[in-house]
Amino acid sequence: MLYHYSAVDPDGRRVQGRMEAMNPVDLEMRLKHMGLDLVRGKPLSQRPLLGGSGVPRQELINFCFQLQQLTRAGVPLLEALTDLRDSLEHPRLREITANLVENIEGGQTLSQAMAAHPALFNRVFISLIRAGETSGDLPTVLDKLTSSLKWEDELISHTQRLLIYPAFVGTIVLAATVFLMVYMVPQLKMFVKNMGHALPAHTQALFFISDLLVNYWYIPVLGTLGSIGILVFLLRTNPLARRRCDGLKLRLPLVGDILKKIILSRFAGTFAMLYAAGIPVLESLRTTQDVVGNRIVRRALEEAEQAIREGRNMAAAFQDTGLFPPLVVRMVRVGESTGALDTALLNVSYFYNRDVQESVGRAQAMIEPLLTLVLGALLGWIMLSVIGPIYDVISQLKV
Repeated sequence: MLYHYSAVDPDGRRVQGRMEAMNPVDLEMRLKHMGLDLVRGKPLSQRPLLGGSGVPRQELINFCFQLQQLTRAGVPLLEALTDLRDSLEHPRLREITANLVENIEGGQTLSQAMAAHPALFNRVFISLIRAGETSGDLPTVLDKLTSSLKWEDELISHTQRLLIYPAFVGTIVLAATVFLMVYMVPQLKMFVKNMGHALPAHTQALFFISDLLVNYWYIPVLGTLGSIGILVFLLRTNPLARRRCDGLKLRLPLVGDILKKIILSRFAGTFAMLYAAGIPVLESLRTTQDVVGNRIVRRALEEAEQAIREGRNMAAAFQDTGLFPPLVVRMVRVGESTGALDTALLNVSYFYNRDVQESVGRAQAMIEPLLTLVLGALLGWIMLSVIGPIYDVISQLKV
């Protein structure tokens, strides 16, 4: 049962949060393990607290870094987690850490305890922790996880830089266009029509669109909302629609190629990290399929896995997918032939990281003037359509 509790720490400060417990007595005992005295506990639901992590990525990075430092310093794992539990400020992460401590005290390994929280610790995370437990080198694995999480944070930052600016400017362009069509153009419309001259086709088109927006504004609004609702419904319920949407993302002008490189960069970095940790190729490839976030790429990786399972080498399997450029395939082939596949995979990751950074910079340099050109074209069309007839009248009066 999930409880919302209010407790007091050793310094007398009030602490509130949520925790899973069998009953109020169990809740009090769990809080005792955290150094807290229960004041009040209220049951919220019967479901386990595993629906969503609710933990920011930066908190998880700090958790891995601190656990790595403690274990490298020779502190036993259980004591390290207990120290973290008592020092963490984020309530959700503190609750999860307390649950890890309890499960490990109950006889589970760290990877088994983390597997109970898939919303926070994904398959890659758990596979690496399991490899660290098997090899006895958990601090090194935690260090790699910290670096990987920081790297993923950078990838997310690159994606946001690529998408947020065009979305922001596009919103400004759309808002300016609607304002001109709904407010400015109707005020000038009667003046232009009262001049008694035949209006050019582009002016008539402008007035027609303006009338539609003024008199039937609810049609585009309801149409847009309805289209978005139908699209969301299809993406949630129809696998074919999700697959086609993922394919469309990779074919978008300018953005699609960069999104593909970001996905492959994430795959290459994760695959290199798993393989370097001692996880076999097929298991590493199968695990990374869950982190690419695109069904087209996932399907290609599944085909590559099947080809390797049937006896083909990795370079040939990657080449057959059509996803990887010849340079990457060559690096993998050299790594296989020299026995330094882990180094080759790290080179692949480095290649894609550099390529993503350079591609984002080039795309931003192209998108900015392109959006400016679109805004200028819209404003030019409106000005020409309104001012053009007025200029024609003035010219005839001079004659």
